[in-house]
Amino acid sequence: MLRQTSIRQLVRMAYIQEQLGHYPAALYYLAVAQRRWPTAATWNKMTELAQANRLEGYASSWQSSIRLSLERYYMPLLEVLLTVAVAVGTVLLARLLKRRPVETGWWVAFGVYVALLAGFVNVFQPEQTGLVCRAQAVIMSGPGAGASWLTVAAAGDRLVVQGRQDIWYKVLWHGQTAYIRQGNLLLVE
Repeated sequence: MLRQTSIRQLVRMAYIQEQLGHYPAALYYLAVAQRRWPTAATWNKMTELAQANRLEGYASSWQSSIRLSLERYYMPLLEVLLTVAVAVGTVLLARLLKRRPVETGWWVAFGVYVALLAGFVNVFQPEQTGLVCRAQAVIMSGPGAGASWLTVAAAGDRLVVQGRQDIWYKVLWHGQTAYIRQGNLLLVE
């Protein structure tokens, strides 16, 4: 349902939820809008709402502004970088097929470019996040009921999702790996 919703509609739904006092739902709609079209205004509204309700995961710092800029221009920049890689690769391959000599330096430069492009994709890829959707959601040190409790999260807390294991999401909590049940976390997509 949310996949077909425009950014404007998401912001309107967030406004309505905020007016009703449902700040976790408002944060979720803002997070989906932020995921689709990252803007400083949306991020500032999210941090404002989070600070007013004492929620975790909404740090506002120079690092978050750099990440916001990278997220905003990630796809257009990636498209340009991939287009250059395909164009140069096509030219090099065409010369090779026509039996025209290509200097080794060109192949080395192309290989380095592709390696840097792979690094760009892996390092600057937008992070997967999720919002805690239930009050008093338990965050555990391991993926099981026998693991020790780390803390209890509030509805609306924002967590970076690192993966999934059985019925648990592997998340980042205060710089350390933790686990939360899938039913307690809504992924922002």
